[in-house]
Amino acid sequence: MTEAALIERIAARGDGVTGDGRHVAGGGPGGRVRGDGIIIPGPNRTDPPCRHFGKCGGCQLQHVAEPALADFVRDRVVGGLEGQEVTGIDVLPAVLSPAQSRRRAVLTALRTGKQVAIGFNAAQSNQIVDMRMCPLLLPELFALIAPVRELLVMIAQPRRPVKVKLQMLDQGVELILEGVKAEGLDAAMALQDFAGTHKLARFAIDQGDGLEILWQPEPPTMRFGNILVEVPPFAFLQPTSAGQAALIEAVTKAIGDAGAVADLFAGVGTFALSVQAGRKVYAAEGARDAIAALAGAANRARALVATEHRDLFRRPLVPAELNRFGAIVLAPPRAGAEEQVKQLAASAVPVIAYVSCNPASFARDAKTLIEGGYTLDWVQPVGQFRWSTHVELAAKFSR
Repeated sequence: MTEAALIERIAARGDGVTGDGRHVAGGGPGGRVRGDGIIIPGPNRTDPPCRHFGKCGGCQLQHVAEPALADFVRDRVVGGLEGQEVTGIDVLPAVLSPAQSRRRAVLTALRTGKQVAIGFNAAQSNQIVDMRMCPLLLPELFALIAPVRELLVMIAQPRRPVKVKLQMLDQGVELILEGVKAEGLDAAMALQDFAGTHKLARFAIDQGDGLEILWQPEPPTMRFGNILVEVPPFAFLQPTSAGQAALIEAVTKAIGDAGAVADLFAGVGTFALSVQAGRKVYAAEGARDAIAALAGAANRARALVATEHRDLFRRPLVPAELNRFGAIVLAPPRAGAEEQVKQLAASAVPVIAYVSCNPASFARDAKTLIEGGYTLDWVQPVGQFRWSTHVELAAKFSR
């Protein structure tokens, strides 16, 4: 019998990888795989905490112990940079969000007869794994799964998928159901009763004609720094409080005492409002409802935050505009900020704090900035999507 091959690392999609390049599903670093495919667990193996692991596509790495999980998050960032020939960078140890901390999730539900399955999709499949436990979600979110399952027996159309969006806000849980049919007085009353019984912060449905807010006792909010934002329905928020705190701390460290800051791709103000005390902030965002929420919050608080509804992909800030600021906060979506980064590379801005949810697009943009004369001082990896291959980060560039 040939000697079992050592699994040296975890690939970007979560498979273990041996020294000769073989990919091993369920393998972790330090383990071994025999010629017949049997895995011999190593020191970085742990028991998955969820009964659905291996079927549910929500997690890929529950079998990996905490130290190796943190190494994987960091290695994803290092690997992305090395792929762009950016080396010798100070990549800090990863910050991982704890279990049961996800405050935001999009699930799928499907009714078959009087049975409703609700959960994440199976890995690489449209099949729904009916969620009976979840070590990822906040307990307050998971507590709604069974009641929502019962509610959907009444308002879900047979064999028509329903999107179930859950998010924790200051006032409680926001619940949005897309693809349902709630017709008649009985359905309307049942929905009102459901929202009241479960003390929802906001309850909305989409029957195909747009979102209808059925329940909202008061404007739902999120607090950034000392400012409350009245957030639009299912507005983008960082998926965990711990991850958000880590990113804000990194951004604050990066921009230092810069007197005027621009927050590009500002969303509802996660960073702009968290760093605004004692300085002027300009915030630009392409989503109209998000920038309106940010502007309203800044105005109510009389904060020195100027806002602009601006598509930064089509109309990025040019060097003459950028050079007015002592620091730029850049937090684009997964595609990165290629056009805006080209303008930044030609600017004289002293500091850029870059927040990314995609190590590959970040590495591409980092290379452009470095070629434009910037130094990548450090990168802070953040694993908000625990047990997932999804990795986020914050980084500092300086001239």
